[in-house]
Amino acid sequence: MARGEPQMLEGGCHCGAVRYRVTVRSHEAVECNCSVCAKKGYLHLIVPEADFELLRGATALTTYTFGTETAQHHFCRHCGVHSYYRPRSHPDQIDVNIRCLDGVDLSDFQVSTFDGRNWEDSVEELRARQRARH
Repeated sequence: MARGEPQMLEGGCHCGAVRYRVTVRSHEAVECNCSVCAKKGYLHLIVPEADFELLRGATALTTYTFGTETAQHHFCRHCGVHSYYRPRSHPDQIDVNIRCLDGVDLSDFQVSTFDGRNWEDSVEELRARQRARH
């Protein structure tokens, strides 16, 4: 995948029950060290809602919330994979796990870090980085 060129990619969960299409406009992902993301191994690609289309699997999804219950952590009820969700930091956007995109090598993305353990102190920096990309 060439960096800098928008690409339409598909992805989903392990068993295939959940499938989606996403337009990737920025090949920059984020690794968060919060308790949930670290345990899941999630690599975040936050995209505008218009760049995301759920192709199938709405009924296969289960949603986990905690804390403020703003983030909607969706996962497949069959295989348990968290392939995308609605993030607390950007509740009007979709956060895709780049590890769940078909045919993507992690080296296709520049990965930066986010200090999710100190979410309140770090979130404005993350939001500023996202605004600069769009």
